[in-house]
Amino acid sequence: MARPIVAITMGDAAGVGPEVVVKALADAGLYRSCRPLVVGDAARLRKAIAVTGVALEVRAVEAPEDGGYTAGVADCLDLGLIPEDLPFGELSPIAGEAAYQYVRTATELAVAGRVQAICTAPLNKEALHAAGHRYPGHTELLAALTGTPEVSMMLSAPKLRVVHVTTHIGLVDAVAKIEPGLVARTIRRGEETLRRSGIDRPHIAVCGINPHAGENGLFGRGEEAEKIAPAIAECRAQGIDVDGPLPADTVFFRAVRGDFDLVVAMYHDQGHGPVKVLGFDAGVNITIGLPVIRTSVDHGTAFDIAGTGRADEASMLEALRQAVELAPQAKEEHAS
Repeated sequence: MARPIVAITMGDAAGVGPEVVVKALADAGLYRSCRPLVVGDAARLRKAIAVTGVALEVRAVEAPEDGGYTAGVADCLDLGLIPEDLPFGELSPIAGEAAYQYVRTATELAVAGRVQAICTAPLNKEALHAAGHRYPGHTELLAALTGTPEVSMMLSAPKLRVVHVTTHIGLVDAVAKIEPGLVARTIRRGEETLRRSGIDRPHIAVCGINPHAGENGLFGRGEEAEKIAPAIAECRAQGIDVDGPLPADTVFFRAVRGDFDLVVAMYHDQGHGPVKVLGFDAGVNITIGLPVIRTSVDHGTAFDIAGTGRADEASMLEALRQAVELAPQAKEEHAS
């Protein structure tokens, strides 16, 4: 079976993206499972190599088909958008525009079937907005670029996977947005993703909104019965193995213990907190519901350490591993 080509977007050039990319690509074992192609800036990668001290060369290519994909050489689709003197660690609309163009280019390649997955390094939301692209984050940007009306964010850390019903909105707005149809679609997207990754019948837990999942109406205003329980009933009727609504203060412990393959969280912090406690450096962000495979590191641009060589590549390596796992059909379709 041919190795899939994974397009790695370089992220915000002023952040740690270039450094975690070159550190990950210096791992020779990575090339046994995939053909990594950086969509970014060759000169910036060379600067990151100088900062980190990794043993790696950069080869600029004009198309995915031109890559050599051999260990020790990073193939880069060089868009040439970053000035030589762009400082690390400073907000820049130039870097924000470049980060947008890397994602746009990689998405076009994935939609065309010329790469089999996308793995994204972190971009800076303020820089993205300063460049005129007012998306809350990668998830919403990718949805817009692919014309996908609704997607979900899944986070994966060692022993825990979480998919979110709502993400980057305020808590009051999140509770208002949650409704049975949205909860059911999120459960189904998560279940389908796990089945595609090799779990035949995933066991899924669904969180409540209120303390103790409302405790039969003792807490809250009946949100669990109104917004969540009908979705669970609908999914069970479709054959999905799903429990809930369950108290969020214990369900993550149970998932880590092995009781569940996936937890459905109702809002951003409910799901992000447990994942980051377990795997801040090794966590992975997966956008599900897109017509293309996309995984990402689960950390930000870390301007405070950008340009120092201290950034950890563990999350990038795990994101690449999961991108390969989620693209088995694509590998077969594009085998040479």
